[in-house]
Amino acid sequence: MSVELLTEDTVVAYLQARGVISDTEKATVEILTGGVSNVVLAVQTPSKDLVLKQALAELKVATKWEADQRRAIVEAHAIETFHALSPQQVPALVDYDPDLFTLVLERVPHSATVWKSDLLEGVIYPEIGAKLGHTLATWHNFGRSSEESREKFSEDLLFEQLRITPFYGTVAGKNPPLSPRIMSLVKELKSEKTTLVHGDFSPKNIMISEAQDVYILDFEVTHTGNPVFDLAFLTAHLLCKFYREQDSHNRGLLRQTAQDFLKAYDAESEITHAPSLAWHTALIALARVEGTSLVNYLDESAQIGLTKLCKGALSETAPMNLLELFNGESQ
Repeated sequence: MSVELLTEDTVVAYLQARGVISDTEKATVEILTGGVSNVVLAVQTPSKDLVLKQALAELKVATKWEADQRRAIVEAHAIETFHALSPQQVPALVDYDPDLFTLVLERVPHSATVWKSDLLEGVIYPEIGAKLGHTLATWHNFGRSSEESREKFSEDLLFEQLRITPFYGTVAGKNPPLSPRIMSLVKELKSEKTTLVHGDFSPKNIMISEAQDVYILDFEVTHTGNPVFDLAFLTAHLLCKFYREQDSHNRGLLRQTAQDFLKAYDAESEITHAPSLAWHTALIALARVEGTSLVNYLDESAQIGLTKLCKGALSETAPMNLLELFNGESQ
């Protein structure tokens, strides 16, 4: 069943009808970039500064990619969970509507920048990696200890739709010689479900304040699963940016960010990261070149170099150390 999508012309009346904002205050609306999966609108009144997200039924990518809009409900529950664990890093949930698949959050500081954009512009602070490793370990430790939370997020259909099929499945289909290895990684993800997994722990969903405070967004793929996925998803993004970067100093900073991320995670996590981490990282990075959701910042030379590295890593009989993926030249 399709639902009406909100626009900058209709969102104020909608929020007033739900009692989220007052009809006596002037409201201004701003269209925000919502990635490929949501309508995202910022609404500000003299007393409130909010962001509304509405899940799309079909994602805005070149290849047809449908996803259950009920992920908005999953995300609302996940935000409540993770905000309680990290109130300074996860914005508070203000409202959610399971009928129109919308949720409303407090907005992060306007001066905060998207970490992905910072990295692409060469603004690279490895300590951000350490902060993220600490936060992710806190979340994974909680999920490991909370049977109630694991039961709450046990449905992983959205993870199948948004991660397994478009990343692992698509790459396996295009690379038959690698398919057995990729399918073994899928089996690992599906069989070892030990904690809460964010599922989209990516620089595009992380914002950084001028004081280097970290804000984490987009929880719609949260599920009970294998923690190696969160580790691999972030490090794969760093690896893609490493292969784009031509400046040797910045490449070193990206490698250090990955190292500090994993070091901080391992120092605090009660779950030892899987030996297969480098394989998952290589697969996810390869999927950004050959999968359904492609990065838009790698030129042909970088794509060739990254593809060669990742396919080589996936062909190894034993997984390498994660940081070995960051040892080569990017161009």
